[in-house]
Amino acid sequence: MSLPSHFKVILASPTAKEFVSLREKVGWQGVAISEVETSLTNSLFHVVIYDGSVLVGMGRVIGDGVMYFYIQDVVVDPDYQGLGIGATLMAQIESYLSIEAKKSATIGLLAAKGKEAFYARYGYVSRPNTSLGHGMCKFV
Repeated sequence: MSLPSHFKVILASPTAKEFVSLREKVGWQGVAISEVETSLTNSLFHVVIYDGSVLVGMGRVIGDGVMYFYIQDVVVDPDYQGLGIGATLMAQIESYLSIEAKKSATIGLLAAKGKEAFYARYGYVSRPNTSLGHGMCKFV
């Protein structure tokens, strides 16, 4: 599915305010703008999608750029879901990773509940499985 021509796909970071606003639209917790600015600056890769001047989708890759890459903040405005925006974001992310992540690298992500099948389309496997234990995280 290709996006309508009025959507713009840009390999750039959203502004901190756009980032916070889009996260809030999907029910994710708010974050201080100063923390967002630092986090966005320290990311390895960004992709954003605009409908005119409105941010409707974003995704990024974080990590050390050698051994570990983590897909982070793949978010689509609920009013725009089902239009192929998530698939377009992932196509851009996968293109970046196909160049930057060498054979021995690990690419990880934390799927939002119910979104596991979306990432499985790109070859990501759920944990636990026969060779990997549960993924874990800690919120502070």
